[in-house]
Amino acid sequence: MNLSVCIVNWNTREYLARCLEGVLREADALARTGGSEVIVVDNASEDGSAETVAERFPSVTLIANDENRGYAAGNNQAIAASSGEFVLLLNPDVELHEGALATMLEFMRDNDGAGALGCKLLLPDGSVQQSCRTFPTPDVLLWEATGLSRLFPRSRVFGRYRMGYWGYDDVREVDQPMASCLMLRRKALDDVGTLDEQFPIYFNDVDLCLRLKQAGWRIFFTPHATALHHHGQSTKQVRGRMIAESHRSLAAFYRKHYRGEIPAPVYWGSLALIQIGRLWRLMTAALRRTRDVHQ
Repeated sequence: MNLSVCIVNWNTREYLARCLEGVLREADALARTGGSEVIVVDNASEDGSAETVAERFPSVTLIANDENRGYAAGNNQAIAASSGEFVLLLNPDVELHEGALATMLEFMRDNDGAGALGCKLLLPDGSVQQSCRTFPTPDVLLWEATGLSRLFPRSRVFGRYRMGYWGYDDVREVDQPMASCLMLRRKALDDVGTLDEQFPIYFNDVDLCLRLKQAGWRIFFTPHATALHHHGQSTKQVRGRMIAESHRSLAAFYRKHYRGEIPAPVYWGSLALIQIGRLWRLMTAALRRTRDVHQ
């Protein structure tokens, strides 16, 4: 088996159907070069997602969980059930453009040291999503927390985390592409392991990319494969919980990777600053909305 496409879904039936239509169209084009399989893990959706997959896409392997196990555990289920030399983690709100799978596979075959590859993601308005970031080291968190990254987004110092100085128009090595559409080499996963389930929603892809880098694997971005990303169709349904989960996951990521390497004051100060910065942005946004209502 050449490629395994793994999709974890929660209550995004219509987007999932469009995603699968595109995936299966692309998979048909790969049939002569080793074949592919598509695995959907449905995390106890209440919108008929699992039923839609079973009825409309019988060639897709469906794993229907009776509870929401989270994004990381769902992907691990799909990876465990897969057999491809390469694994594509794909969000259900992503629609692949023509040739995307073939282009990504060709790149991975041509670059033996590549453990992971991200593609160019376009938002519904046609703009390019900033889908690659550097690792969240204390310095970049400081620029995020103080707002300097937003004041100077194109700066190679203050804007380094979100890479605002880059136009996503060239192939390059990166730290962490979003797992919304991320191709992985099976050998690399065998080397470092799958997603860490202590990060159920956020930072599991960051953690995986960091482990790949630490093990000597390279991570790339290519603009030659593209996809439309409707972005956050599951998480926006429970936005408050997701904000809290993002904060918790960041703290867990720091405890796992940086606590023993960074002096304690810098470690705790970094976490405190990023939380204060996020709280400040939430408060100012709420104040602006209140002011606009009363004007």
